[in-house]
Amino acid sequence: MNRLAHEFPLFDVSGTSYEMGYQLGSQAAPLVQRYLLWIERLTGKPRDVLCRNAMSFLPGIQALSAGYAEEIKGLAEGAGITLEEAVLCQVRAEAAQIGDGGCSAFALSGVATRDGHPLAGQNQDLEPEYGDVAILLRVRPADGRPRALMFTFAGQLGYSGMNEHGVAHFANALYGFQWRPGMAHYALKRVMLEQTTVRECVDVLSRNRTCSAHNVIMCDGQGGVADVECRPEGVSEFVDDDPDWRVHTNHYLTAEFARHEDNTLPDSGDRLDRMRHLVRERWGDITVDVMKSILADHEGDPAGICRHGAENMHSISGYVAEPSQRLLHVRRGHGCLGTWSSYEV
Repeated sequence: MNRLAHEFPLFDVSGTSYEMGYQLGSQAAPLVQRYLLWIERLTGKPRDVLCRNAMSFLPGIQALSAGYAEEIKGLAEGAGITLEEAVLCQVRAEAAQIGDGGCSAFALSGVATRDGHPLAGQNQDLEPEYGDVAILLRVRPADGRPRALMFTFAGQLGYSGMNEHGVAHFANALYGFQWRPGMAHYALKRVMLEQTTVRECVDVLSRNRTCSAHNVIMCDGQGGVADVECRPEGVSEFVDDDPDWRVHTNHYLTAEFARHEDNTLPDSGDRLDRMRHLVRERWGDITVDVMKSILADHEGDPAGICRHGAENMHSISGYVAEPSQRLLHVRRGHGCLGTWSSYEV
């Protein structure tokens, strides 16, 4: 059996921002082209319209991170695509103003885990075609920014993952908002992987207004955990009934934002209740393997954690970040059927 067939392609880049972008583009050019085709198909919009919309986000990206903007330029050159297409890879949802998936995420620490060390992760719930353009990207910047490993899509330079300080973050889509001018959240995800603690990540989110709504759940190598709901008008941090856990799906949990809930994903509440129940059952004995089994859960159907087509979404991948070991465990495929592999950050 070919083990690589059960893993996402891994691309390892290093050097200046431009060099890292160029290396990814040159190595993954066919996949980048497939990703651009998928964006057109997913959104139902012509590429020229998407590219024009995407370019409106470039000034904000440049202001947020000059390095990210340089990496985009390198990506375009390396992949043989236009700058506009390279920017589109960074703002897929924003350029088309479409919702972005489901997902069930967690962050646990302290008394919740067997060894007291933090764990964080999620099931990634998206249309199954995303799995055909998904990659792992390890970046090794030469300018002192931390090394990081991300799960992302070919040509997209910012997404969920973990850095060498043990900072890890994952995401849940939220709904019930009006699109407004603001920051693309994929760029923020990359900048968060340049931080050293959870509190620094919360500060990044607090200082930058996004054009859409999403939730970010995170941990760090010092044992910190946090959960922040983000909307165009601001952010609100969710604190659970115990400081050592955060669990989130796709509806608002903070008192400040609960009034915006429109029940776009009606299974969200059931998935949240099921995951909380499963974590509570193993409270104090949570390990990486326990969380892998929870992400494969079907016993709670129709409230199971592993999704097979609900709202046209599948659990195409899963992750468990283990900051104490600087390991990111990644699953390709559904929780109940997929194969897990472990990667050093």
